[in-house]
Amino acid sequence: MAIRDGAATPFDAWNLIGELEVALDVDVLVGAYPDRDGPPGTPDAVLGTLAAHRIRAGAVASLRAALFDTRSGNDETLALTSGAASPFVPVGAVDLRDALGAAREVERLAASGVRAIRLFPDEQGVEAGFPSVRHVARRAAQHGLTILTGGDVRRFWQPLAGLEATVVFLDTHFYHLGDFLVAAADEPGFHTSTRLLNSPDALETAAAEIGAGRLLYGSRAPHCEPLVPLLRLATSGLKADEVAAVAGGNARRLLS
Repeated sequence: MAIRDGAATPFDAWNLIGELEVALDVDVLVGAYPDRDGPPGTPDAVLGTLAAHRIRAGAVASLRAALFDTRSGNDETLALTSGAASPFVPVGAVDLRDALGAAREVERLAASGVRAIRLFPDEQGVEAGFPSVRHVARRAAQHGLTILTGGDVRRFWQPLAGLEATVVFLDTHFYHLGDFLVAAADEPGFHTSTRLLNSPDALETAAAEIGAGRLLYGSRAPHCEPLVPLLRLATSGLKADEVAAVAGGNARRLLS
């Protein structure tokens, strides 16, 4: 609610968002978490969430692949994203609890034409110092795959450094933005989702330090609310071309 002339008026986020659209959301999931309440995450429901927020396409990974059965879950993602008209861009998931199997899945995904893999360290109970993280990341980098990763950027930057890898940190919180920027200064392949960069100056600070070309809109739809990062981007002090880059141009460049 907003206060105007002493009276409460409804807050209209869409009035502030204006005509902004997202060409490609870098952080979209299909499927459900078995241990928490939330949407079922069916493809149709996910598409509905994206459309309601003017998100035209999503880089999608499978929770089935991350949590239950990697190969069959990734095959479902590949089927979902087949065809030029699909609004989904495929992202393969790997299971870091099985270092050798994850490396083999990277090989299979690369051969299938997938351009990115996603790491789920929190969901899989994997820590940054586990050998599997760097092993899988190195294999992905060797194949030229973009790595999307969850986890605390203050820890997970380290096993991904020095590999000449293209990495998008999906969980960079504005509290930890300074740590990300310090790491990214030495790693030109490091990028971040804007999902949690919702402080008054986070986007502007990041763009000034490393350039807007390394910021990507992500929502984690349908398990998180897409409106907040959308509103923050629309009301940022970034230039129009920078906003367009963050709202999908950068993701297209990394994932195509």
